[in-house]
Amino acid sequence: MATAPTADAFAALLRAEGLTVVEVGRWQTHNRNHKGPWGPVHGVMIHHTVTKGTANTVKICRDGYTALPGPLCHGVIAKDGTVHLIGYGRTNHAGLGDDDVLRAVQNETPLPADNEANTDGNRYFYGFECENLGDGKDPWPQVQLEAIERVSAALCRYHRWGPRSVIGHLEWQPGKVDPRGFTMDSMRDRIADRLAEKPVEPEKPPVAKPGTKPPAKPAPVPAKPVVDLSKLVAAAKADPPKRGTPISYYGSKTVEQALVAEGLLARSLADGHFGSSTVTAYAAWQRRCGFKGADANGIPGRDSLERLGQRRGFTVTA
Repeated sequence: MATAPTADAFAALLRAEGLTVVEVGRWQTHNRNHKGPWGPVHGVMIHHTVTKGTANTVKICRDGYTALPGPLCHGVIAKDGTVHLIGYGRTNHAGLGDDDVLRAVQNETPLPADNEANTDGNRYFYGFECENLGDGKDPWPQVQLEAIERVSAALCRYHRWGPRSVIGHLEWQPGKVDPRGFTMDSMRDRIADRLAEKPVEPEKPPVAKPGTKPPAKPAPVPAKPVVDLSKLVAAAKADPPKRGTPISYYGSKTVEQALVAEGLLARSLADGHFGSSTVTAYAAWQRRCGFKGADANGIPGRDSLERLGQRRGFTVTA
């Protein structure tokens, strides 16, 4: 179960991801909670607005209209990449969608076709409306696409989700086409790359003035996990694994967590058991690395494993 952060923490984590955030009115308590619950949250949903002009777009999304009262989302992502926060809690952005899609988001597996409208999406998703006419001709500036990427990555970092937890409205509700003008697969690839980036190096502590107490030493940086290639290969070929083999012995759980972050394996399967589901996920990673045929059989090789380690912060031995 994923619990949303407080409103102030929500704004802070967006800023920490490098976004410019504008807080509109009393957005922290502007919601539709009287119409139903909000949460547990399971993902992020991206929309386009079919409007023109940032001020007009923010007003419509905040206030809504006769047929659909506001707020219509949690944040509006403008053409210039600014995120305008207009509500927090339940908002009228997702509507009814497909329960099979919700389960896929929860498990971070490939999305099925959205052919049902039987589940309340306003309860389970963060919603971001993006300023765009949605006609397939109105451009998406790179700064706006990067803001969508950063917003999504910020929430994925907080909840420890992978990129498959981010979907478009068109993947949720039958008949919807938004966001139109870029693909959600391409956006999820961008999010995966951002999540793979190393955290920003902390600033060096200031030098203490004479007669003052010196600043505390920063906490030591934890060592990278180490994955033993030979033991991992043996584990991948032996399903079920040898009874009593500790997870840390061959780093299976470290690799599975990396595959989850890449959107290739469900979180529920990252239990240290390098079984058939993990082999299938690893084969998908090998294909992503450019391997084909027998070279993409799901049994880890040094090259593909080192590439995964470079992206996900572990080293390879043996």
